[in-house]
Amino acid sequence: MTQQHVIENVLQSKMRGKVSYLGNVSATSVLQLTYVKPFDHPSGKGYQRPVDSKRCNDFALYLSKGEDALFAPIMLNAESHWEFSAYDKARPHLGRLICKGKASIMDGQHRVGGIKRYTQDTNSEINVPFLAFHYLDEDEEIHLFDIINTMAKGIGTSLSKYLHRNTDELSWIATQLITRGDSPFHFIGTLTGKRSSGRHVTLQNLYKVIEVLTKPEDVANLNKETKLALSLMYFNYVKEQFNTEWLNYKEYRLTHIVCLNALAIAGAEILNESINRQKGKSDYLFIEKSVRKMKNIDWSAEGPLKYLKGISGSKMLAQDLISEVISTR
Repeated sequence: MTQQHVIENVLQSKMRGKVSYLGNVSATSVLQLTYVKPFDHPSGKGYQRPVDSKRCNDFALYLSKGEDALFAPIMLNAESHWEFSAYDKARPHLGRLICKGKASIMDGQHRVGGIKRYTQDTNSEINVPFLAFHYLDEDEEIHLFDIINTMAKGIGTSLSKYLHRNTDELSWIATQLITRGDSPFHFIGTLTGKRSSGRHVTLQNLYKVIEVLTKPEDVANLNKETKLALSLMYFNYVKEQFNTEWLNYKEYRLTHIVCLNALAIAGAEILNESINRQKGKSDYLFIEKSVRKMKNIDWSAEGPLKYLKGISGSKMLAQDLISEVISTR
């Protein structure tokens, strides 16, 4: 943005020690003055989920109702790009904002998307209410976004886990299992919780899988890098053993959640024993041989696993997996 924008009739205040601005801006200006930080931003400090065009279109349709279409202010981080100037000393908190750069949208990207669609379709202009913080650092911005969207019906557990990847060990491991190119989950996992064709394992699903896989005490005491390495090793062995089944979600149940949970239950025992056999160090060959002993399991969608459901189904299948491993030791 090269040209400065001025927003008139703005109220300056403080919220928990943070300077904030409350006002209204035209739809045309809000599109020029704001931007979104996507969750996969190269900086590693992005957090917004992908835009849902249906939600934007639904909001545009809502706006078409006219004066009855009220909506909440969008929430912004001005990142110190907006400067407040009071009108006079008698009214020190009322004035104008001089906008020298863009503000990050923390809450309201779908409203802004709907406003864009509505104004383009109708060739009209509307005022958009906003609440802007003068400056939040990146971690404060992410934290506030997380609070807003987890206390309300919002981002869902998968994206919340992603946002906590730097402070929560299991979230970090689960995120690595989706983002790393050498992971069997790389092409079938989704960070945001929104499933699509070919990407049916959510970050929340993987979080639960890793929680179970690393539950035994000897495994739980390992550092997160070692836990990740063991998780990658175990599930890569599974994928190699059942490559066709892993890649065909429709005809096989191997990567359905109930089966992944079963593999995690069985894997927890395998990883724990691999450590016990080597007195604190994992026996990688034992892990590989244990997975190979599962070769007799029929993963087809129309086979014995067809009606397997829930945690009880996962536990039943896990017992079968463990029996296969034990019977051939």
